[in-house]
Amino acid sequence: MDFTKVQSVGNDFVLIETSDNKRNWSDVAQAICNRHFGVGADGLLLLMPSDKADFRMRIFNTDGSEAEACGNGLRCLVHYISSKGLSSAKNLAIETFGGTRKAEILRDSNHTRIRIGMGAPIFEPSLIPVQTELGKGGLVCGMTVNYPLLINGDSLKLGFISMGNPHALYFTDKAVADFPLAEIGPRVETSAMFPKKTNFEVARVINSRSIEMRVWERGVGETLACGSGACAVAVAAWILGFTGDKVDIKLPGGKLSAEWSGQGDVYLTGEAEIVFTGCWSK
Repeated sequence: MDFTKVQSVGNDFVLIETSDNKRNWSDVAQAICNRHFGVGADGLLLLMPSDKADFRMRIFNTDGSEAEACGNGLRCLVHYISSKGLSSAKNLAIETFGGTRKAEILRDSNHTRIRIGMGAPIFEPSLIPVQTELGKGGLVCGMTVNYPLLINGDSLKLGFISMGNPHALYFTDKAVADFPLAEIGPRVETSAMFPKKTNFEVARVINSRSIEMRVWERGVGETLACGSGACAVAVAAWILGFTGDKVDIKLPGGKLSAEWSGQGDVYLTGEAEIVFTGCWSK
């Protein structure tokens, strides 16, 4: 199989063009994403034909599980489509597990950025999904906030959002680099309150236009960036009154920009690039 390695702010993927829905892509993902015995990546992207949109995307995590959404993966896929001349359109519709997403290719003299609509945030616990108990936490604009989750004897105050995939959010007033994510992340991801596990973001508001964030991704572990996680953090920060309609999210791998005005779709903008191509012979 021919493949292309792509990345956006350090969130890296192996991309394969295919129309094969019968292959066990879960096994392929586990093998090809392995950083010691495979190509190495945070996930496997499949670029497929669609009868509902311009193209279809499927994404598999390193543990073989199929994800509903991936903002950085989607932007990498759109960049690949444009770079390879598979479409000359500046606006594309991409079918994903979490619904059809719209993408816009923004070019200037020095950079090409991809702006995508990530869909509207979902706050209903049963749809995220997360199992909450009455009387715990609070509600702000429909979002569950300050929900206590006991980890190692300490209570994390979490918020919950779905961006087509589940997110648990924790805001801190300390540098996110100091947060013990390797220890806490897997405990939150696999907590019994998340029937389908969850992504976990820890964030610190720098000012009304900037947030720093780290992420523990479901089925992957800590990654340098997460597009849907950046969107979830931006939405929560807007709801809590920390930021305005547009905010820069600073991640270990770089910067993304997220936009949300309190209703409708969340928009995510950033760069993506092709790293190298190769042939997988296993």
